[in-house]
Amino acid sequence: MPRNIEQGFSDFLAKLRATRAETAATASHRASIEACLRANFGLNRLTRIGSFGNGTNVSGYSDVDYLACIPTQHLTQSSTYTLTKVKDALATRFPNTGICVRCPTVYCPFGTYRSEDTEIVVADYIKEQGGYKVYEIADGSGGWTRISPDAHNSYVKSVDDKLNGRVKPLIRFLKAWKFYQNVPISSFYLEMRVAKYASAETIILNDIDIKIFLSRLLDGGLADLQDPMGFSGYVKPCKSAAAHEEALSKLKTAARRAEKAWVAARDGDIKDAFDWWQLFYDNKFPSYYL
Repeated sequence: MPRNIEQGFSDFLAKLRATRAETAATASHRASIEACLRANFGLNRLTRIGSFGNGTNVSGYSDVDYLACIPTQHLTQSSTYTLTKVKDALATRFPNTGICVRCPTVYCPFGTYRSEDTEIVVADYIKEQGGYKVYEIADGSGGWTRISPDAHNSYVKSVDDKLNGRVKPLIRFLKAWKFYQNVPISSFYLEMRVAKYASAETIILNDIDIKIFLSRLLDGGLADLQDPMGFSGYVKPCKSAAAHEEALSKLKTAARRAEKAWVAARDGDIKDAFDWWQLFYDNKFPSYYL
C-alpha cells in the first residue's frame, strides 16, 4: 500500500535506531575497560558520550565513545604520549583486538557489531563552568583542547525538547546520509550544526528541513561552526582540505536530490519523491510500497 513521505521517514527512523543486540553489545566491554584504566591510571569518571550517549546514533554505523577522566598526576604534558600510554595498557589487557591511537581517542575495535567498537577519549578535568564539567582532551598536535560533552548534550536536548522530540531524529537522518554515502564530515559537527539550525525553527518537517539545511550548508561553503556553547572554539567539519573538497561535492549532490524529492512531493508525485530519497540514501530508504 503506498504511503506518504512522513510515513516513509517514520519507518526509516525505526531502522536507524540501535537493535537490541547492538544495545547489549555497547555495554559488553565497559566493565573490562573500566577495570583496566582504574588499575593502571586511576579513574575519576567513565561516561558514555557521543551519539550513543545523546540518542543520535545510527544502527550499524555508530561506534561507542567513552570519556575517561584520569587523575592529572597520571597524565603528561604531551597528549600524544598520554594516548600512547593508555593504548599500551588497553592493548595488554586486550592483546588480539588491534587497539590503536586515533587522536583524540584510543580506538578499540571489538566484536561483530560496529556498536562494539569503542573509542576512549582520555580527559583531564579542569573546572566546572555554567553548571557543566569542562575537560581537556588531545588536540591532535600533542597539546590539549577544552571540551564539555555534558554542555553539548544539554544543548541538543534543549533544542529537541523545544521542538517536541523532532530534532534528534533529524540529526539521525543527516548522519545516515553521511554514513550511507561515505561523506567525510564529522558526526559531532553535523550534530551541532543541525541543533543550531533547529534552534531558530518553530516546527520540523523532515523532508523540507533536510532540503533547507543542506542548501544552507552548501551556500555557506561547509564552514567551521562556532561552538554554540562556547567551550570548543570553532568546530571543523572535516579533517583535511581534501576531505572538505570531497564533502562539498557530495553535499552538492545531496542538496540537489533533496530538492528534487521535495518538488516531487509538493507536486503530488509521492512515488517519485520516494525514488529521490532512495538515491539520497543509497537505496536504504524505505520503499514506496509496503
